[in-house]
Amino acid sequence: MRSGELTMPRPRKRRVFSVANQKGGVGKTTTTVNIAVALALAGLHVLVIDLDPQGNASTALAVDRTAGTPSIYEVLLGEYTAAEAIQTCPDAPRLGVIPATIDLAGAEIELVTMAERETRLKKAIDGVEAEFDYVFIDCPPSLGLLTVNAMVATREVLIPIQCEYYALEGLGQLLRNIDLVKQHLNPTLDVSTILLTMYDGRTKLADQVANEVRKHFGPKVLASVIPRSVKVSEAPGFSQSVMTYDPGSRGAMSYLDAAREIAARGAKESS
Repeated sequence: MRSGELTMPRPRKRRVFSVANQKGGVGKTTTTVNIAVALALAGLHVLVIDLDPQGNASTALAVDRTAGTPSIYEVLLGEYTAAEAIQTCPDAPRLGVIPATIDLAGAEIELVTMAERETRLKKAIDGVEAEFDYVFIDCPPSLGLLTVNAMVATREVLIPIQCEYYALEGLGQLLRNIDLVKQHLNPTLDVSTILLTMYDGRTKLADQVANEVRKHFGPKVLASVIPRSVKVSEAPGFSQSVMTYDPGSRGAMSYLDAAREIAARGAKESS
């Protein structure tokens, strides 16, 4: 990967994803970061927008998120353009990141009184002239105004679903909210991609959940499944994605396969 020998096909037009699930701990940020790095290392131009006030994606991609740094908060408020807030990930030169700082925690309250509050992120992204093939927005684990902004700004939703008992609980609520956004704010929105995460092959339960999800969503579910992996969990502690922390690990190979599938679908659908 690091030698640049790995390549993936470009989509015909920019693909913009909201990575969403209001349930916490399902691998949203991990999925955003690792798929983005995999695509960027394969020669594609990728932008990650960290829309989660916890800022975990910014930490994993080793960008500056100290107070006063131009971030997605200032972009939403109109103080900076999106282009002015983009930093480059040190591990992947083709990967741009708009970080989240602690200021974002109060953004939902501030946005409530603003004009066109649901479309502010869309306008910011539309204004980015740079040639990005993929944009991934890491949504907070809630269905509030920040997540609505992400869904209005994107055409595709990527939902990571953990292979555990409570995985399907709350999924109905998420799908209902996506439908509401589709009806009232963004008719082009589509749940295009489902990724099964935290798969433990030793349990029957993991297979049951995986089968249930595949039965319900059909071809939207990627064939690649992300296993439970210590390396995937360790990587953010070193401000890295697992793709650069341990490229040969099972977790890295699984995310690489998932990125390949996303790229292949993009090239196919756009042709």
